Amino acid sequence: MDAGKIPALGMDADVWRRHASGWSVWTRFATLPLLHLAVWSHAWYGWPVALAAIALVCIWLWLNPRLFPPPRRFDSWHVRATFGERVWLNRLMVPIPDAINRRAMVLSLVTGIGFVIGLWGAATTSLVPLVIGLVLTYTGKMTFLQTMVGLYDEMRDAHPVYRSWSVTPDNDNAASHQTGKQTRRQTGS
Repeated sequence: MDAGKIPALGMDADVWRRHASGWSVWTRFATLPLLHLAVWSHAWYGWPVALAAIALVCIWLWLNPRLFPPPRRFDSWHVRATFGERVWLNRLMVPIPDAINRRAMVLSLVTGIGFVIGLWGAATTSLVPLVIGLVLTYTGKMTFLQTMVGLYDEMRDAHPVYRSWSVTPDNDNAASHQTGKQTRRQTGS
């Protein structure tokens, strides 16, 4: 079971693990204003340049979860939010609590509406809808991510696959290497 796999975007288990990196989460999160700026740029440079800028932002959004190494720790907020999103996307295979699912659906709708309003503001070069859209999108997304943290915390032991996401193997050579260094220091070798 590859929970949260999104074949069309190439989001497999390795990409999801890399996406849980703080660098991936926060740089991706900061990209929304760049997308709006790319759309708005049609007023200055015309649609061909704006479409090229939009394409660059979209390429960045696709590359982003592939560029950064996986996180070293799995207890941080952004890791739990990312893993919770995977759990939510896998809800048809492993059911989640109805209340959390309803809340996530509503928050996704708020985020989507905000995104559309913001894009409309950027396309019409209207600052008020752009700002309202950004506020709705970020508020909806942050609340959604906080909901995903709670979902992951609740569901991490619901399925062996979810438990495995935050486990480092006992035979991990890097961990053994570190233990060996500590042992040599402690024994004076």
